[in-house]
Amino acid sequence: MALFHFHATQIKRSAGQSAIASAAYRAGENLYSEYYGEHSDYTRKGGIICSEILLPSYAPPEYADRQTLWNAVESIEKNPKAQLAYSFDIALQNEFSMDENIALARQFLLENFVSRGMIADFAVHAPDKEDGGISNPHFHVMCPIRPLKPDGGWDAKQRRVYELDEGGNRIRDGNGGYVFNAVPTTDWGTTETLEEWRSAWANMCNAKFAEKNLDCRIDNRSYLRQGIEQLPTVHEGPAVRQMEARGIQTDKGDLNRWIKATNKLIQEAKRKIAALFDWLKMAKAELDKPPQLTLAELLDSYYTGRNSAAWSDKAKTNNLKKYADDFELLRSRGLFTIDDLEAHLKEIDHKLDGIKASTRAKSSRIKELDELLRMAGYYVSGKTFADELDGIKFKGRREKFKTDHENELRLYYMARRKLEPFLVGDKLPITGWKKELEQQKREYEAMQEESKPLYAEVKQLWKIRSYIDQEFARRRGAEKAHVKSQEQEI
Repeated sequence: MALFHFHATQIKRSAGQSAIASAAYRAGENLYSEYYGEHSDYTRKGGIICSEILLPSYAPPEYADRQTLWNAVESIEKNPKAQLAYSFDIALQNEFSMDENIALARQFLLENFVSRGMIADFAVHAPDKEDGGISNPHFHVMCPIRPLKPDGGWDAKQRRVYELDEGGNRIRDGNGGYVFNAVPTTDWGTTETLEEWRSAWANMCNAKFAEKNLDCRIDNRSYLRQGIEQLPTVHEGPAVRQMEARGIQTDKGDLNRWIKATNKLIQEAKRKIAALFDWLKMAKAELDKPPQLTLAELLDSYYTGRNSAAWSDKAKTNNLKKYADDFELLRSRGLFTIDDLEAHLKEIDHKLDGIKASTRAKSSRIKELDELLRMAGYYVSGKTFADELDGIKFKGRREKFKTDHENELRLYYMARRKLEPFLVGDKLPITGWKKELEQQKREYEAMQEESKPLYAEVKQLWKIRSYIDQEFARRRGAEKAHVKSQEQEI
């Protein structure tokens, strides 16, 4: 199944990250950090298909060596909280061969990153399928944030742009210094550039789909920006997919079933409403003709004709029950004229839009809470190891402990960085998040229930439209027969 995923973040010391360790993990190598004086050994990591460093023409050729490159980056960044590199995680396509995917990734990086003067260190990962699940091929990219000069030396990340008065003179601040703005020397970190890259990747994949005569396409835009009347489902992950495949229902699986059911109801209801609005234009022209009849009168005429053709008492009884239900809907909603029906459909359409907006907000918050709780799990399970590591004073023992508990520590530090705004001391509001998550899910389910009667009403109005249409057709046929009879008499 074609998939768009293009995630960008930064690798920075303030989050406890190392460029060397990050590069080693992505490439599955053993790299030595001169800055920290330690090795990062990920040679046992599986699923790495290939890795490569792409350089602009004026970059020092020795930067083609991963350890040399990232030690140079660590060396030039003196600040203990320095931002070191941009990091990208981009999904490849199962519809392409691995050679095609690698060639596409390389072409994308050369055209969009290296052409801007960026160094691109990329690694292609293809984790094995688990329990028959869908493979998830993707590639990681690391690019130094600091640009290179044309002579191959490192350039500044930012430059000072001084504010000037009307006479063109620099303005001093209250401390006697000059007022200035720190302006990035590149556009690599802007949202506009990221959006350009995301669009370029989608276009390249879609061109490859077309070249291979495949119907699937990907889109870098959200459902909302695409104008698709659909709520996005939550990411399940391989563990959840495996449980669902074995018939074990999960919270995420249940939520996605609610979302899909809500999507189906809202999409079908709005499709019928749009078609009803088109039908109303024709119906108005019909009802303008004398004698002018109400919707109820047309419905009564339809069922009278239908009952006269019924073959059994059971069929006639069923017709009367259906007529009573349809007539009660028109009566209870005050739908006497086409204008009444049009106004009522607009009201239903507005309610559906409100439900869609509310469920989208609920879905978004559920995703946030789910991610917070996932990170909290990593934080809680890894904190024991991090505390124990802090208590080890001897370097040899520390290195062995870090190697033995590498995964737990990596996940812990990642979670701590993401959860930092929520930490009070070393505590997290996990209980509150769980309660809110359950409440959000209950409210989401209630909203789904709220959409069901609206859909049922639209469905019933759709049937009434059909019956009125048939009555229009019967009357037109009767009128033509009458005219033909008069012509024959003449």
